[in-house]
Amino acid sequence: MSNTSVTLPPEILAAFRAAESKKALDIKVLDVEEVSSFTDYFIICSGTNPRQNHAISDEIGEQLSKIGYKPVSTEGYESAGWILMDYGDFVIHIFSEETRGYYDLERLWGLAPVIEVPAEAAA
Repeated sequence: MSNTSVTLPPEILAAFRAAESKKALDIKVLDVEEVSSFTDYFIICSGTNPRQNHAISDEIGEQLSKIGYKPVSTEGYESAGWILMDYGDFVIHIFSEETRGYYDLERLWGLAPVIEVPAEAAA
């Protein structure tokens, strides 16, 4: 897995910042366009408990809705161990730390470059 610096689409950046605002852990953006036939990006992050995972998911949904994006589907919200938000061109995975370690998507999609997201500029 290599780290790459590119200009991200605004919807990816909005989802990343929304997760960040709810204190999501270890947020990663994978560019899976070259290794996947069904989507272009994965955003992967973790929360420390179901309540935080719900907050992350809700905030991402709210911020993306503001810029015109609605999920094709959302799965796993009730149990919150792995919330998957499918937006077509990108998929968001919100994990509990234990579930993230078990499925290890970063290893599974190891050929996909990890996109470096710059720190938000101070106001």
